[in-house]
Amino acid sequence: MSPDAKAIVLLSGGLDSATVLALAGKQGYACYTVAFDYGQRHRAELAAAAQLSAKLGAIEHRVMPIPLDAFGHSALTDAEIAVPERGGEGIPITYVPARNTVFLALALAWAEVLDAATIFIGVNAIDYSGYPDCRPEFIAAFQALARLATKQGVDGVLVSIEAPLINSTKAEIIRRGFELGVDFALTVSCYQADEAGRACGRCDSCWFRREGFAAAGLADPTRYQS
Repeated sequence: MSPDAKAIVLLSGGLDSATVLALAGKQGYACYTVAFDYGQRHRAELAAAAQLSAKLGAIEHRVMPIPLDAFGHSALTDAEIAVPERGGEGIPITYVPARNTVFLALALAWAEVLDAATIFIGVNAIDYSGYPDCRPEFIAAFQALARLATKQGVDGVLVSIEAPLINSTKAEIIRRGFELGVDFALTVSCYQADEAGRACGRCDSCWFRREGFAAAGLADPTRYQS
């Protein structure tokens, strides 16, 4: 890899994206991280993303405001919709319409400005809640779009959308992050964490996280509200 190879890393502040950032750094990329203030229920994850970006050696970190809460229809962006304790069948109400499509489109724009040919995202198709924009088919389709819709693509620069955790279990992700030195105590995964970043312990994301640490055989550093 060229020593000046750049990559955009979508960094939510959760354990998956933190592990992806560590992986990208390990592979030799100069990483530029971006988090999104999209009207989510809490800002603790944005604070976590900034800390993780600095600790894991990113060149630059940006927080981009996107008012997805203006559309609502998600428990993560509409305070009138309760966060379910377990998602159940089908696509859950915690799905935010078109979120990863919008996120990747903005990351693609920044990649063009930086002349970066790689975008990393921490989506996962195994231990996930049924979101359509976390599937391999979605990543493949967006990569095809990226190569058609950009000057980079027209000029023959093949922008790669990397989702290295897409076929990993939560336990595998946690073990990999641990091996790479990720401080999971800094991460926030909970859908309804409080201002201090303490998790509720009841939502889908908390369940997946807790079960992942147990399956990995590692101590769970998550701070809970009670």
